[in-house]
Amino acid sequence: QVQLVESGGGLVQPGGSLRLSCATSGFTFSSYVMKWYRQAPGKERELVASITSAGGSTKYADSVKGRFTISRDNAWNTVYLQMNSLKPEDTAVYYCNAVHRVRAQYDYWGQGTQVTVSS
Repeated sequence: QVQLVESGGGLVQPGGSLRLSCATSGFTFSSYVMKWYRQAPGKERELVASITSAGGSTKYADSVKGRFTISRDNAWNTVYLQMNSLKPEDTAVYYCNAVHRVRAQYDYWGQGTQVTVSS
């Protein structure tokens, strides 16, 4: 059974930091590109960051470049999103996504974790 379980969300003040984790099981983690998406109320889901299956390449949305860092630990089947210098506009539900590096029909999602940036 495939599982992606996000954790680490919460309430943080502007300028603060959070580290999201996505623990996975039920599939060959090292064969999957991992992505973090977010969705704010009333807005479409947005790709925030992605990392290749071996972790050699990362990409970021312009809105988070220089503030967020995606990483993965293939030994622990976990992907992370370090978020620094958080802004109120980063408030959203953050979702973990796994897509097979060759067979894109294998596409799995977590349940999401809420991040709220507010004073």
